Amino acid sequence: MRMPMLAGAVALIVVGAFLLFGGSFTTRRNVLDVGGLTVTAEEQHPVRPWIAGVMLLAGLGMVVTEVRRKA
Repeated sequence: MRMPMLAGAVALIVVGAFLLFGGSFTTRRNVLDVGGLTVTAEEQHPVRPWIAGVMLLAGLGMVVTEVRRKA
């Protein structure tokens, strides 16, 4: 039962670190839709650093919990 929690902790740490150092996501929206003509715009939104920090801390907390439970 320890492996799934440890794998989730490592995933949180990796994703949190990626987002902390320049992670962003892109959204698309229709700007103009006239007849058969559709104009779309792509917008990039950076992920807030505090969200990435929370993910890192949660992952580290899960690893510490597993290490203490194992000992």
